[in-house]
Amino acid sequence: MMAIIAIPASAQFRIGPRLGFNVNELHFNQSVLDSDNRAGFTGGLMAEFTVPLVGLGFDASFMYVRRDARWLEGNEYTSDKRDYFEIPINLKWKIGVPVIGKIITPYLATGPSFAFLTSGKNVRDGIKNKSFDAAWNFGFGVELLSHLQIGASYGLGMTKALEAVGGANGVDIDGKNRYWTVTAAYLF
Repeated sequence: MMAIIAIPASAQFRIGPRLGFNVNELHFNQSVLDSDNRAGFTGGLMAEFTVPLVGLGFDASFMYVRRDARWLEGNEYTSDKRDYFEIPINLKWKIGVPVIGKIITPYLATGPSFAFLTSGKNVRDGIKNKSFDAAWNFGFGVELLSHLQIGASYGLGMTKALEAVGGANGVDIDGKNRYWTVTAAYLF
């Protein structure tokens, strides 16, 4: 009983900067449009809470994100740079490895991400960015020397990020974000 009560007292709360890049692709509900991968960047602040003996906890970040998109509509390319304030919240499991745990600790993470558009909504006539975008992240990474976390995650878009009304061939088209993000965070 005393051991269970002592676990929360030794829990760790840490905070620090987080920077990285992302590779984004829009997935459309119609095969009429074809999108390609585009690079963007991200930066912000991350907080982490972990229960050490179990290695289970969560992290939350407040990030500025630039996502770039380009797609082929007929014979014409359309490109769009979208800026977001994003709040990813992840359940995180740090996998304790005996002997080397103070040097390198692998982890797995998953959770929702909520993004709020800060750039313009209109891409061009009939194509609009949505002001809110939600995704589910699946990630992995390593913590080095108990401070530096390097991780990668895949964001699976759950809501429409872009909507084209009367687009190619007069068909309404929705686009969802799919993206890889690689970040480094230094936690104090």
